[in-house]
Amino acid sequence: MPHDILIAPSILSADFLRLGEEINTVKSVADYLHIDVMDGHFVPNITFGPPVVKHVSSMGIPMDVHLMIENPSRYVDDFISSGASILTVHAEADKHLHRTCSYIKNSGIKSGVSLNPSTPLCF
Repeated sequence: MPHDILIAPSILSADFLRLGEEINTVKSVADYLHIDVMDGHFVPNITFGPPVVKHVSSMGIPMDVHLMIENPSRYVDDFISSGASILTVHAEADKHLHRTCSYIKNSGIKSGVSLNPSTPLCF
């Protein structure tokens, strides 16, 4: 069975001084924008929060928001209300992953789970 290929460029590689222009450049060919949210705890870098996601949502392209943060369930509502189309959380960062994923899906958007490469599948 053939699979559809989706294009989701990451805004992490964008020139932030020209973010709107860069999004407009990919808008016609991208299915989603991929937004890596990092908190400086779960991963060493810090990126964006809900206000940036909300502004990007005004560009009219669906957003795949990857929460690379500790305790993602605390921030799910903020990212849902900011316009995320998909929220992906890390299994390692959420003690009640099944509840968080169900909550996201019941909120009307798609839910995803991510694993760090070194994480065993049985933990």
